[in-house]
Amino acid sequence: MRLNLRLLAAIWLPIMVVLGVFAYVSVGREHARLSAELERRAWLLGEGLKEAVEPLLDRGSRAQIERIIQRFGTSARGVAVYDRTGALIAATPQWAPLLKAPLPAVPLALTDIAPKQGFQTLGDRETHYYAVPLVTDQRARGVLVILSDATHIDRARWELAQQHLIRFAVLVVVLSLITLFVVRRSVTHPLNRLAEWTRQLRAGQPGPPPPMPDPDLFGPLASEVRDLARSLAKARMAIAEEARLRLRGEAVWTEERLAQFARARLGDRPLVVVSNREPLSHVRRGRAIVPLTPASGVVTAMEPVMRACGGVWVAHGSGDADREVVDENGMVRLPPDNPRYTLKRLWLSEEEEAGYYYGFANEGLWPLCHIVHARPIFRPEDWRQYSVVNAKFADAVLEVIAETEDPAILIQDYHFALLPRLVKEKRPDARVALFWHIPWPNPEAFGICPWQTEILDGMLGADLVGFHTQFHCNNFLETVDRVIEARIDWDHFSVARNQRVTLVQPFPISVAPRFIDEPPTTTRAALLQELGIDVEFLGVGVERIDYTKGLPERFAAIRRFFSQHPGYVGRLTFVQLAAPSRSRIPRYRALEEELDQLAGQINGELGRGNWRPIVLLKGHHDHRDVWPFYRWADFCMVTALHDGMNLVAKEFVSVRDDGDGVLILSRFTGAARELRDALLVNPYDADEMAEAIRGAIEMPSGERRSRMARMRQTVREHNIYRWAGLLLGELAGLPAQADRADANGRP
Repeated sequence: MRLNLRLLAAIWLPIMVVLGVFAYVSVGREHARLSAELERRAWLLGEGLKEAVEPLLDRGSRAQIERIIQRFGTSARGVAVYDRTGALIAATPQWAPLLKAPLPAVPLALTDIAPKQGFQTLGDRETHYYAVPLVTDQRARGVLVILSDATHIDRARWELAQQHLIRFAVLVVVLSLITLFVVRRSVTHPLNRLAEWTRQLRAGQPGPPPPMPDPDLFGPLASEVRDLARSLAKARMAIAEEARLRLRGEAVWTEERLAQFARARLGDRPLVVVSNREPLSHVRRGRAIVPLTPASGVVTAMEPVMRACGGVWVAHGSGDADREVVDENGMVRLPPDNPRYTLKRLWLSEEEEAGYYYGFANEGLWPLCHIVHARPIFRPEDWRQYSVVNAKFADAVLEVIAETEDPAILIQDYHFALLPRLVKEKRPDARVALFWHIPWPNPEAFGICPWQTEILDGMLGADLVGFHTQFHCNNFLETVDRVIEARIDWDHFSVARNQRVTLVQPFPISVAPRFIDEPPTTTRAALLQELGIDVEFLGVGVERIDYTKGLPERFAAIRRFFSQHPGYVGRLTFVQLAAPSRSRIPRYRALEEELDQLAGQINGELGRGNWRPIVLLKGHHDHRDVWPFYRWADFCMVTALHDGMNLVAKEFVSVRDDGDGVLILSRFTGAARELRDALLVNPYDADEMAEAIRGAIEMPSGERRSRMARMRQTVREHNIYRWAGLLLGELAGLPAQADRADANGRP
């Protein structure tokens, strides 16, 4: 009610002011118009009678003067003639009683020998007078006065004011009714529906938000309420999960547990994460700027950690609109809908990106560590740019931690092998962990790198170096033992060098228990309809287009499957979601062309009608796009030729809350050491993979569900929050060490 009154008052006041001013001006103009009309008529009559009365006045013909006056005089208009002394000679009979007192204008006209006019009250009515002198031989012989009734002017002014008042009243009533109607329909009712929806959310009855009549007005409010409700629901789920775990005596890590653990270990110090890939890029789509989540295992793993722990994420700004959304320090708060942490973006030149990222990191270290028969390429210029960019990131990290004592820094992956040493040289009090997301090869393979000493020395600047598996830890320690002068403690898996100790341990990375907070409602039928296929069985693969992922070998296995089991032709389709990656590198462009040709050949050989054995969907696919494929696929193929972990396998398992589905997994992935209930295959063996496809779709339901249940339990217990908690706990528990190496980094 108060809102309505305030709103109506806000409408009435300006209307009153505007209409009042308009009425005042309008009435004034009407008064001026009517007055001018009276003056014009009086002048015309006065000037006309003057010529007739002047000679009669000279002759003293009073009777003729009276006849003229009676002829032109009426009750609304009077005529009077005065002599040169100001005495009344003759007047219109109806006006004569009002002229007993002399008019002030008469002597003025005689004196000035000039017409006089104005308004004067005669009796009880307002009267306009026009006094014109009667002149003979340039001497005033008398005065002719034209009198006009002016009461209609005031009456017209009042009637006009009344009309404006009535218009104002009608306008106020109509606008008030319309305003009340609009407020009720557009504000009150939507707010009531929003309040009811909020009460339902508070009562634990989640549902879609009510339709809002004006998204621009209520959209932000509905969005904030939805985010609040989501946070409340997650908090309730976390509390319920913690209570259930305590009752069962389990110790599963959750987001809230990690947040509390990080707060206890780090206090008020922000966690600093460094990676090449940013968690969210901003790109242009026409005139709009849209956020885009990159296809990256590092992002998939670290983003939930940063949501839980907060802090600062330092990364390369690769989006073409990234600069437009950051502040003067290159920072932006993320996620956009519910900020939890800060992203600090660094900008690289074309030369730096080409040498550091595409060159040394992905044409040198990537094939070197994966050992998938792609020859590493090492160029001195690439190494120089790699060193320059590592130094640039070191400056950014040092800027972030400038005001922080004993900071904690998590450096991600092979892009920053030199960064730990660069940071520790300036901030020996910093606790630095380097996690290597890709495999570490044996010493013989790594020995071909021309800068192996510098890389190892940079990595050993960290207090903690982590890999996915113990096997990779062992390879790293053996490489250190052969390449540089250091003492290896095999009992504690540590390296002592330059009066520093670096711990080397396995931390198998994982995914968040929930792949996405609000899964889409896409059904299997809707998914198949969208794909334009109607099949009994559906397989899926989700990868970047990379030669380590074994995509050509996978397509060959699918061709082999149909040749060995022709009964499944027309009944099974495999969908490959493939995100183009590193297209500036010739090997990747060639792989993309190879996949197009292979898919086309296989579809040409086996396809019939609308059915295709392989559907290749190239492009960026975010988590909500991928979810329906994971959820409704009968099997998922993860057949990398060599991989540190491969989180696609764990994502697939985490989505299958229906307890169904089969995972076909390469035994050369880190995930194969944890997900032993998957069908493990050799990705180089087309027959074995073809048989695994047959086994997946023919596996009895009970076996499928028991295998999936065990894998889901593994992913649930060994989730990303546990990974981060163990890594942070190990890092925080290490004693602070001062780096006393000389400029060359040698003892």
